[in-house]
Amino acid sequence: MSAEHTTVTRDDIYVHVRSTLIELFEIEADDIHSEARLYEDLDIDSIDAVDLVVELKKFTGRRIEANDFKSVRTLNDVVNAVENLMQRQA
Repeated sequence: MSAEHTTVTRDDIYVHVRSTLIELFEIEADDIHSEARLYEDLDIDSIDAVDLVVELKKFTGRRIEANDFKSVRTLNDVVNAVENLMQRQA
């Protein structure tokens, strides 16, 4: 689903990120919640983080800069960063 052709809600972003974490990284669904820390709680390493950004680029249809995600620590931070990215002009 390309986000640029439809209105994507914060919930849509959360659901997509959550399902990506489950599918790509085989993280248990019960471990994934908005305050879960990516590195400490979900065991996402730097290579996984790159894969996640690539997936989010496909989802948003937008270029993602390293600065967009430099302060991301939790799942909620990822959702906020994607939401901010999608609110910018393409």
